This record gives sequence, C-alpha cells and structure tokens, in this order.
Amino acid sequence: MSKSSYKWKPEYPIPPGLVLQEHLEARGYSQAEFARRCGRSPKLISEIIAGKAPLEAKTALQFEKVLGLGADIWIGIESQYRLFLVQEAEAKKVEAEAEWARSFPIRELVKRDCFSRPESDADCVSKLLAFFCVASREAWKAKYSYASVAYRHSPKFTSSEEAIATWLRLGEIEAEQQECAPYNKGQFQKAVRRIRGLTREPIGNALQQTQRLCNEAGVALALVKPLKKMALSGAAWWLSPRKAVVQLTARHKTADHLWFSFFHEAAHVLLHSKKAIFVDEKNGNDTEQESEANEWASNLLIPKAAWKQITQVSPLSAKVVKEFAKEQGIAPGIVVGRLQHEGVIDWSRLNNLRVRLEWDS
Repeated sequence: MSKSSYKWKPEYPIPPGLVLQEHLEARGYSQAEFARRCGRSPKLISEIIAGKAPLEAKTALQFEKVLGLGADIWIGIESQYRLFLVQEAEAKKVEAEAEWARSFPIRELVKRDCFSRPESDADCVSKLLAFFCVASREAWKAKYSYASVAYRHSPKFTSSEEAIATWLRLGEIEAEQQECAPYNKGQFQKAVRRIRGLTREPIGNALQQTQRLCNEAGVALALVKPLKKMALSGAAWWLSPRKAVVQLTARHKTADHLWFSFFHEAAHVLLHSKKAIFVDEKNGNDTEQESEANEWASNLLIPKAAWKQITQVSPLSAKVVKEFAKEQGIAPGIVVGRLQHEGVIDWSRLNNLRVRLEWDS
C-alpha cells in the first residue's frame, strides 16, 4: 500500500489509540490481525489503543507500512497527545494553586511592572512562578523557606511570609543588576566607616556614594519600597558567597532611621552567618544576633563615651544636638532619633532636625 499524503492537523489532541482504532475498523482488521501484520504482540496493540503504552518510533514505522499513514504523522499524533496530557495535568495543578497565588501582592507587582495583569487564575500562577524563577509551588517553598530567617516582629504589625518573599525577590532582582567586586570583609569595614560620615551629606548624593562604596566591597545595596502586609525596615542576606546584599525599605520615612537600618544590616554582613537571612522587623523578642547588630550599629554611630556625654546635657536644645553631631561627624537627625528611641527626650521634640523621606510614586 502506498504512503498516504494525508496531513494531520487536528483542532485538538486526539489519542493515537483512537486514530488507530478508526483505521482498523475502516479496514476490517481485528487487533489480533493487525498485530500479526505488524509483527507485534496483540497485547502491545491493545495497550496502545487503550492509551496505556506509548507509540514509539519503531512501532510508527510498522504502522506506516501496514496502514499507509506516515510514521511522522503517527509520532506527531503521539507527541501532541502526550504534551496535551502533561499540559492538562499542569493546568489542573495551576488552578489548584490559584488560592495560594492570591496571597501575594499581585496588583502591586503589576503596578511595579514586574509582569502584565494576569488574564486568569492560571495565568496569575504562571506569572508569579516566573517572577520568582521557579517551576512550581513546591520549588518556591524549597527556595524561599524561612526556617533560617531571623525575625523581629512588631507588636502592631505582622509581615506575611508571601509579602516578605516578594520584597526579598525584588531586592534580589535589583542586587543582580549591580556590578560588585568579590566580597572583601576588610574593605567593607572601611566602607562602613566612610559611609558614617556620609550621613551628613544630602540624602540623594549620600546614597549614591554609599552604593558605590558597598559595591566596591562586594555588597549590593538595594532600596526597595515596602509592600502592604509588611513591617520591615531592612534585611541582610547573601546572593552568593562572593556577594552580600543589604536591602532597605525606608519604611519610617526618615533619614536617621534609614541610616540606622543600613548599619544594622551591615553588622549582620560583617558579624553573622552567610547562610541565614536576617529580616529586621522590630519586636520585643530580639534574638542574640539582632541585639548584637543593634548594639554594633548604635556604638558605631555614637560611641558609648559620647552617648554618655550627650545624655548628661540639660536642656537638650537643637543647638546642643547640632554641635554634638558635628563633633561626632554624623547627621543631627541620627542623634535625635537615638535620644527619642532611648526615651531621653519625647518623640515630639527636635523633629525639625530629622530629614523626612518620600518614595517616588
């Protein structure tokens, strides 16, 4: 029988077994007769028709000789059908994950141009997984497991795991785009001390120089606007053994708080494990590492002896604070923020010395 010139272009995937059954019926072949003609076992033919066995290339060539339908067509039918089964199973799985996907700040990610507005629940899951660069929810859990994260929870705010993961991923994307030298602890220590003096500079210029100094020491500096359901000030983690990340939110919208958060996260980079993710979320249940980072940042900005000196001055006027800050080589707002935080002065006092920050919309 000559090879057919028939072109296989179905509108939807059809099981190869169904196509085979139709051809056998058209020719009046029983499964046993067809098996004998192909030189294959009746069991194999039965399993192919039932969809239990795949149609392999060798078998497709035998079908071509007996039925006249090209082997390439049989292979095309088989591959399209198997792909359809995988896609169908994946679609069902994605639909089941839609509720999980809705726990993420999808609208905010669309607003930040991370991806276009999802057209369906399945599309939402697909775009979310692509954003995180993972293939499944299980892979997401494996990559973004926060068993090793050090939290500081606010009594008034709680950050959702999904919001934290999303914010960290945004920081990861920004950090990947920054060209950094291999991490050098000694150089980063020097950079941090130089950055201390930059706190007196206009915030825009100071942050540019801070990022440059950090990058030269092997640290990416990522400023990422906070998300809803998130009460974070910053985080410190490692993108690789050669590249650390200091990530900040400027949640309190003051320069002094931003600077303290920077030095707090820098302490984690310098003092603590490369395997952990340190998320600064303030709570009364500080871990030993968080307390250590707080103390390190506080003493770096205002040494203990200098702090004792300023707290003994009365009254604490704006002039006194400015002169003290100048002597220490730091911004006056940092002094005010510490005085307020330690309860030395009321939260309503000397706020004119604190620089306010706003995120661009």
